[in-house]
Amino acid sequence: MTTYACKRVAPMLVGASIAVSLMACTSSGQTTTAKRMAVVNGVLISEDEVRKAAAGDLENIELKRMQSEATFKRDQQSIYEKTLSNLVDSRIIEAEAKKRGVTAQSLIATEIDAKTPAPTEQEVTAFYEANRSRISVGSDEALRQVRTYLRQQNRETVYEQFVTSIRKEHKIETFLQPLRTPIATEGFPTRGPATAPVTIVEFSDFECPYCASVFPTLKLIEANYGDRVRVVFRQFPLTSIHPHAQKAAEASLCAAEQKKFWELHDALFQDNRNLDVASLKQKASTLKLDMNLFNSCLDSSRQAEAVKKDIFEGVKAGVTGTPAMFINGRFLNGAQPYAAIAKVIDEELQLLKK
Repeated sequence: MTTYACKRVAPMLVGASIAVSLMACTSSGQTTTAKRMAVVNGVLISEDEVRKAAAGDLENIELKRMQSEATFKRDQQSIYEKTLSNLVDSRIIEAEAKKRGVTAQSLIATEIDAKTPAPTEQEVTAFYEANRSRISVGSDEALRQVRTYLRQQNRETVYEQFVTSIRKEHKIETFLQPLRTPIATEGFPTRGPATAPVTIVEFSDFECPYCASVFPTLKLIEANYGDRVRVVFRQFPLTSIHPHAQKAAEASLCAAEQKKFWELHDALFQDNRNLDVASLKQKASTLKLDMNLFNSCLDSSRQAEAVKKDIFEGVKAGVTGTPAMFINGRFLNGAQPYAAIAKVIDEELQLLKK
């Protein structure tokens, strides 16, 4: 499935204060004693001096390491979940076949293969036309491949429907727990009660079109789930591709100083093509903020460090693009549809009943 998300395209520094803390833990978390790295005309160049001079580069590779570790854990969990699901399905099919007095292969042939519809010519042509720019083979071969692909998609749908229909007739217990990444929520912009059983932490970029597209989806989630869900917003401006994202992030936090974060948050996403400083101030003025305080905050970059800390926490948690959501710590990447977000929320609510 294609994931629609804004991706950063270059390393991103998150502040000298963070770089210093990273340097302190680069070597197995131990404080290093000064070591000689070179001597020039009798003057020592120590390891500490080299580390200090290389702070930015060391910071980037440390962030990459943490990001890679988080990605590895998620990929590993995905493999476990997919493999376990396949094994469970196979056991269910075998048990169902035994109950019906047939082989598993025969059951699959009659209940899945025989019931898988062939794609229509209209579907094949529509898919081909929609993806023509990415197809490198001749049209005849391409159409054959499209038919094969669409039939396989249809088969997977029929397979899932059949397994779901017989699943309730078999006793199944699974003990693989979802992978959860702890994300700090205290002190960050929050909408919804602190007692909500489900917390959605969103790392987002006000200039990202995919973040803007998921904005109404999350509003609908909030409306439909009410006090069962709270949403926490964390900043993740992708400054290498979105030139206005940093100031927009700062502006939202400047509005938060006047308890108007969510009002400006909504205004920014409703018109995220106009995020230059003048437009940010105009939006703030429309919301009747104290403009002297707001302008002072925005012009002084008072909230820039807070934005950097959010970026650091996101990178450490494995965020590489926006939007990125953690639902009770469970990661969802990109502009997910309502159904995908609701599915995880429903699973979390169901877990609480057990």
